[in-house]
Amino acid sequence: MGYSLKKRGSRTALVTGAARGLGRQYAQLLAEAGYNLVLVGRGRNIFDAAGEIGAAFPELQLDCFLCDLSKPEAADAVFAFTQGQGIDVDVLVNNAAIFNFCDVTATSDEKIATMLTLHNLTLVRLCRLYGAQMALRGAGYILNMSSYSIWMPFPGLSLYSATKAFVRNFSVAFAKELREKGVYVTAVCPAGIATDMYGLSKRLQNLGVKLGVLITPRRCAHKGLKALFRGRKLVVPDWWFKPLIPLMMHLPSCLERFVRRKMMRFQK
Repeated sequence: MGYSLKKRGSRTALVTGAARGLGRQYAQLLAEAGYNLVLVGRGRNIFDAAGEIGAAFPELQLDCFLCDLSKPEAADAVFAFTQGQGIDVDVLVNNAAIFNFCDVTATSDEKIATMLTLHNLTLVRLCRLYGAQMALRGAGYILNMSSYSIWMPFPGLSLYSATKAFVRNFSVAFAKELREKGVYVTAVCPAGIATDMYGLSKRLQNLGVKLGVLITPRRCAHKGLKALFRGRKLVVPDWWFKPLIPLMMHLPSCLERFVRRKMMRFQK
């Protein structure tokens, strides 16, 4: 593994949304590479994840912080926790996210505020707080989860894809700001991941992986970390979707309307 530490436990990674799915795989891979972990999430199953990883890697230090990252004060709370514990974060993985497939006019104000805060405000503030510390130390890595949907401005995805487009644009520019200070920032844009995030059954997830339309969480996490430690600003982990980007951005209106009619029953 290209990002493995020579001295295990010498550095620390903080992963948000680490209880399950993609975040859990980021935590697992970083533990395998020898990083101490700070796992952040809002559900108590974050402690179950920490227990399993800790049992497999008893030589590493694992800390958990229970926090709703969709609250405006969340970034300050996370930062205060690591400061209080005397933890220097060397790798920050901003993975926590929610998915929404619904027209904006049919989406509640609460859901809109939750998504904007979680995907954008909290992410930017964590980047600023930890990025400033990394810059002072002259080293650090920040991985931000964007999405392939930034090239798919489809009905029902308007809010989700817009927040993820912000993550992509912010990350690429932020990477240029910090590069001279020894800090690397990467935006990861997967097309589809075989997790429970989209509401797909396990059978459909497995079928999606077999057909190549979905990528496994572990493969996505590995590709993302590999790109991060190679200093890449942007990566689409499922490479076979890259040639389709121009097509996604220029679909005929008639085809978009057809897709909309077929997908309306999935909006919720």
